[in-house]
Amino acid sequence: MKQRSAKFGIGDVVRHKFFPFRGVIFDVDPEFANSEEWWNAIPAEVRPQKDQPFYHLLAENSETEYVAYVSEQNLERDQSHEPLRNPQIQQIFEPQQSGHYKPKMNFAH
Repeated sequence: MKQRSAKFGIGDVVRHKFFPFRGVIFDVDPEFANSEEWWNAIPAEVRPQKDQPFYHLLAENSETEYVAYVSEQNLERDQSHEPLRNPQIQQIFEPQQSGHYKPKMNFAH
């Protein structure tokens, strides 16, 4: 299997290409690392390949905040520069300029 570099990193603000949500990345898996049950719950016609980075997001849509697990192919940088309201973001990150968050020292690896 070929080695792939992640397009996005911890603290990047991204949005889903097809669904109306966005969030900040707090973890990256080099390839799919969730359950087969989760994988099979995705409709086959939109199910992404497993051999790509997957991102853990502190996500939000117009109604709620939650944690999302999204393939790289379904994400793009969020260019809105609008603040995110997910309360967990403040626990883990410090806001920075240009749509990026910096992990607080007590959460950095």
